[in-house]
Amino acid sequence: MQSRRDWLRSSVGLGGLLLAPELVLSSEEIKKFNPRPLLKTIKLSSNENPYGPSELVQKAVVKAFDHGCRYPYAYSDALAIKLAKKHGVDPESIIITGGSTEGLKITGLTFTQGGGEIIAGQPTFLAMMTFAEQWGAKINWVPVGEDKGYDLNAINNKINGNTKLIFLCNPNNPTGTVIPKNSLEDFCMSASKKAIVFSDEAYYDFIKTPDYPSMDILVRKGANVIVSKTFSKVYGLAGLRIGYLIAPPHLAKQIRVNVVAMSNVLAIAAADKALEDQEFYDFSLNKIRQGRKLITDTLDDLGLNYISSNTNFVFFHSNKHIDDLGKQMLDKGVRIGRPFPPFYDWCRISVGTLPEVQVFSSGLKEVYQES
Repeated sequence: MQSRRDWLRSSVGLGGLLLAPELVLSSEEIKKFNPRPLLKTIKLSSNENPYGPSELVQKAVVKAFDHGCRYPYAYSDALAIKLAKKHGVDPESIIITGGSTEGLKITGLTFTQGGGEIIAGQPTFLAMMTFAEQWGAKINWVPVGEDKGYDLNAINNKINGNTKLIFLCNPNNPTGTVIPKNSLEDFCMSASKKAIVFSDEAYYDFIKTPDYPSMDILVRKGANVIVSKTFSKVYGLAGLRIGYLIAPPHLAKQIRVNVVAMSNVLAIAAADKALEDQEFYDFSLNKIRQGRKLITDTLDDLGLNYISSNTNFVFFHSNKHIDDLGKQMLDKGVRIGRPFPPFYDWCRISVGTLPEVQVFSSGLKEVYQES
């Protein structure tokens, strides 16, 4: 007889939920796309891709060990040339960083140390602001609107003579919202004439709106706009720490001085191969969509409101304090997202593998049925 854990591992039903046959991975898919194993405690708290590195990327990393005795500069320059072609900019506009978080931190340091101001939505991803504050920056917070999206009018009204950076996490973490397509470019172009606009596009690949623009289009126009990208999310390389910035040359030159971590030959080889692995990219997006749908179906069943997500996570109204829900879900074997002030009765849940999502869904239903 199968144990409960074996039952889950084989992706069979749990708590009334069943994986349709087409949702169960074949042995070939497991080999190619490397889903993480189902653990006793499932971590759905950090928006990590539950798939990857892909088989092709793993082979590239192993081969790159032959270059482990070399400094990464030449390899990084070669990747920058490839990325520059992808985004239609000159290589000098690409800055390879140790994950996009380093890009956020060094940008905040470069332009706001000693008292410069950053305008940022609340809640949002805090890496830039937390680090910049340590170097004397001031943060001008703008609460999100009722729809949990950015209030562009309020942000615009906050811009003043001391504003050095306007931080847009788009799609936003933790809310999963995107700035409306028809107002994004106009706002960024207008605001960039008063301060530098930073567009954090870590979750860009998951956006549901067709032909949604990256703000690299404004970098190509020479505007005071900086874009950050990462290989951590859709490419499944969070543990290897590699990302990059796209900036006009006059800004890139200033930022590059403060690059500390850079990256390494293994991560660079992984990123280079990931850009070519279209099969994994498509698979990753498809599985995240499927997992996200399973989560929202569960929330619908429980009558819990949520924000339509353009990311690999869902932000939902838990109707109970996140600390309490966190403890209850941990008892069910699932680690959920941290608090995001001031929304203490909201929860961010990352999309895992489909068996992981089933464990979450079952546990969440048990928690609310027991309440």
